[in-house]
Amino acid sequence: MAGALGWIVVNIVLLLICFIAYSSQIFIIWPWYGREVSVQLITLLLPFNLLVGMLLWNYFLCVTTDPGRVPETWKPDTHSDGYEVKKLTGGPRYCRMCERPKPPRTHHCRSCGRCVLRMDHHCPWINNCVGHFNHGHFIRFLFYVDVACLYHVVMVTRRVFYSMDSRYYTEPDGVELVFLIMNYVACVPVLMSVGAFSLYHFNSLMSNTTTIEGWEKDKVATMVRKGKIREVKFPYNIGSRRNIESVLGQKPWLWCWPTTTPGTGLKYQLTEGDDDTDGYEPSDIWPPRDPASVYHDDPDREFVLPDSPWTYENGSVNPDLQASNSSAPRRRKNGNGNGASALPPYHPDYQAGGGNADEYDTDDDEYRYAENSKMRVRRGSEGYEVRPAAREDMLARYLLEIGETPQRYHHYIPEPESESEDDDVPIGQRLPRH
Repeated sequence: MAGALGWIVVNIVLLLICFIAYSSQIFIIWPWYGREVSVQLITLLLPFNLLVGMLLWNYFLCVTTDPGRVPETWKPDTHSDGYEVKKLTGGPRYCRMCERPKPPRTHHCRSCGRCVLRMDHHCPWINNCVGHFNHGHFIRFLFYVDVACLYHVVMVTRRVFYSMDSRYYTEPDGVELVFLIMNYVACVPVLMSVGAFSLYHFNSLMSNTTTIEGWEKDKVATMVRKGKIREVKFPYNIGSRRNIESVLGQKPWLWCWPTTTPGTGLKYQLTEGDDDTDGYEPSDIWPPRDPASVYHDDPDREFVLPDSPWTYENGSVNPDLQASNSSAPRRRKNGNGNGASALPPYHPDYQAGGGNADEYDTDDDEYRYAENSKMRVRRGSEGYEVRPAAREDMLARYLLEIGETPQRYHHYIPEPESESEDDDVPIGQRLPRH
């Protein structure tokens, strides 16, 4: 069903191209020139029809040309420079879907169900992938769409201005007016949308970057900006002139003519290394992996929880472990004034209403009171880390904070009553104890 739908889309595109190209000539330009063949009419329409012919030719090549398949007997030459490796294992790239090695810049297309050499993207408008062998046809197709639509808009606009000229006023009839409006409605949106799309692909052509590699470059730029990795040079940017030649050919006068893309699509020229690569080839480090996504990139790797929830996976202590509200203030030790007392209720000098609850101190960096809670916690872990302390320990720690010695205060333990001879004496006759 997907293949049938794709061919329906291709036919719709062909109908749109033919409508814009030929309805304007038949119903607008031909009546404008009095329905007679003249040199001026040929001079106007011949370049336009050449552009339309090149547009249709390149569109046909985009649809019918195989973007590139990986040969069944192909194997990477690990002893030569420039072969891509897996980001995790360092071995040759391998496609799990096709169950065979992948050459450099090759990606698997789910719509086509196979790996495509130098895959740029899967285009539904051509019902085909844009790859190594039809990338040049796709670039030329976009170029001719832009030029032909611009020529069409200028040609039709001249007819509108001519009809508004008082010296040569020729009011268009009803049919011509309808087709004027329809051509503007059909051609202007195509020119704007395809024009913006063309600028992106022309810029990618200048930097020798595919759409997929453009996404990879954005991810690498994000990791560099966040400080996860150092800046990595894109390995396939070999200069603007040679970048264009790698797709459109080495003869500039044939760049606009349909030609076969040079090369086999199995190996590509690399940019010259510099001191920033630290002895590694550019292809060995592109695209660099995210250090934080080691488990997500390799589904075959078993995930093992660390022994302690307070450490990293390598067993080291989390250096960012700190108080969860380290900037939150704490009650001042010796507060005076009205308000809540700064002393705990069990302290001998505790007075209700004493102290000032609005005075705070921030010299305790290890633990802080959590917001809207009396529990002191630490940040950097999966839960709360609470310091265990008994009532006596809390009193001793508080006495040390205020400069008092714990020996000044004694913990009273009542002695149990013992049986004596007074137990046989009635309560009213017992002598008082001193």
